[in-house]
Amino acid sequence: MEVANKSIEDVLFEQKKITADNRSLIKLESVNTGKTSEDIIKEHNFVSSEDLVAAKGQLLGIPFFNPVSKPITSEVLSLIPEPVARRYVLIPFELSSDGVLSVAMSDPLDLQVVEFVERKSAKRVKTFISSPNLINAAIADQYAQSLTTTVSAAVEEASPVEVKEALKDLDKVEEVIKEAPVAKIVSTLLEYAMKGRASDIHIEPLEEKTRVRYRIDGVLQERVVLPKKVHDALVSRIKILSNLKIDEKRIPQDGRFSFKIGDQAVDLRISTLPTVHGEKIVMRLLPKAGSAPTLTDLGLRGMGLKVFETNITRPNGIILITGPTGSGKTTTLFAALSKINSPKVNIVTLEDPVEYQIPGVNQVQINPVAGLTFASGLRSFLRQDPNIIMVGEIRDSETAGLAIQAALTGHLVFSTLHTSSSAGALPRLLDMGAETFLLASSINAVVAQRVVRKICDHCKEDYDPPEIVVQNIKTVLGNLANQATEKKLDPAESKDVTELSENKKFKLYKGKGCDQCGDSGYRGRMGVYEVLNITEKIGKLILERSPSNNIEKQAIDDGMITMKQDGYLKAMEGFTTVEEVLRVAQDS
Repeated sequence: MEVANKSIEDVLFEQKKITADNRSLIKLESVNTGKTSEDIIKEHNFVSSEDLVAAKGQLLGIPFFNPVSKPITSEVLSLIPEPVARRYVLIPFELSSDGVLSVAMSDPLDLQVVEFVERKSAKRVKTFISSPNLINAAIADQYAQSLTTTVSAAVEEASPVEVKEALKDLDKVEEVIKEAPVAKIVSTLLEYAMKGRASDIHIEPLEEKTRVRYRIDGVLQERVVLPKKVHDALVSRIKILSNLKIDEKRIPQDGRFSFKIGDQAVDLRISTLPTVHGEKIVMRLLPKAGSAPTLTDLGLRGMGLKVFETNITRPNGIILITGPTGSGKTTTLFAALSKINSPKVNIVTLEDPVEYQIPGVNQVQINPVAGLTFASGLRSFLRQDPNIIMVGEIRDSETAGLAIQAALTGHLVFSTLHTSSSAGALPRLLDMGAETFLLASSINAVVAQRVVRKICDHCKEDYDPPEIVVQNIKTVLGNLANQATEKKLDPAESKDVTELSENKKFKLYKGKGCDQCGDSGYRGRMGVYEVLNITEKIGKLILERSPSNNIEKQAIDDGMITMKQDGYLKAMEGFTTVEEVLRVAQDS
């Protein structure tokens, strides 16, 4: 793009952002390839995205603005709803005394969007240019800042007396709660959770206050403190949405409901628990149908991915996923089921409770009160002509025996087990009463996993690790360095390993903290895995009732990458940190 015979590389050169050699290379490559100067600059990473956008703005005569650089009043933000801001990648940041609204846009030349914003805000609009990264960071931060303000305002309006009176007459309570400001509090808390990528919301009554915490990237973070006076009304509102008994406060209850903001929709699983200071509520946010991630998205790759994909496509056998609560076992199961789901197979699942919903899969929730347990449900499933069966968890010897029998009679069975390692699952099943010869011939693979936080891509930086860390990594990786040299590893898994073995300098990575990650240095999560393939040699060890350490040693000899090794490999590639790996896989 050129204005007044000037190109974007000329502007960057004048600003001393690029060298003369850079400018010549950009011009030459543009002529030879037909690519735009902007694309070439991005490919070579000559300047930051902010510098590029600022230069583009100068070229177009549109001023650049960094929306992260200053706080934006709630009055200004209210003129443009957040869904609109996200959809069109823009954010209002100032309203002048003469009624002109200043808006930072990623594409200020889109006159249709400008016209739409003017109609939506009922204001004249002055456009500024900014990078999508900065705008999205500002949207996440500035709109979220209003959480405490919005909640506080609603709290001021809330009348606990009115709610308490309503609770005396259960016929009136729903109407009162729906109309009360507490509905606004619940809605605001849920909106913030969705914007902040929270997986759970904890509403916890304390002695003199109510604390609201969000689990973001696996870590609980306190965000709001509410006065104790609104707690009962808050709980009642959530119970109404979840179809739970409002007047039952003595026993735990479970329910669910759906919530939507713009195009985003989530299912919420609700759990109540009576405590000494009142009822605690935990709300788990679950993605809607069809949103299960792929196995690669989760972090499975290389030899582990190949072994897992091979085993889930076999016609029969047992696939076990192991790990503690919160390690992502259910997500991995559903990623696997989504991959093999087709009209040609009958898939039935038995869960406690149903979390992800997959189109075309017959999903059943256990109901022990009615006599529907994992064992009784599995027995009934066998009469439903299934090809693939998923049992949420093997908890007892009866379920274990039925799962083995199902596998031996031509069914592919998926389930989970609470063990710390993949090899530990086999002795555990034997302890449950499984016959050695039946287990050895029925089980296909065992996957152990943990979840680590990913380094934020926006503030990632490398550093030279201390020698003690280098030596620890070398010790843990062991013979993987030789495998990398001999190209026995997947290219992704062998990155930097050879250099490590040859005592060359290598880098590790960390996040320094930014607006995108809430200054934590982490954004998002991924799995670290070990995939134990049941080979003939391991089958013999099962028959001999060998301890788990012997099974693990044989699996490593067969090429298994342990969980800690997988974590260190991902740390060396810049996906996570060594500290995160040690946090979740120290004992593995």
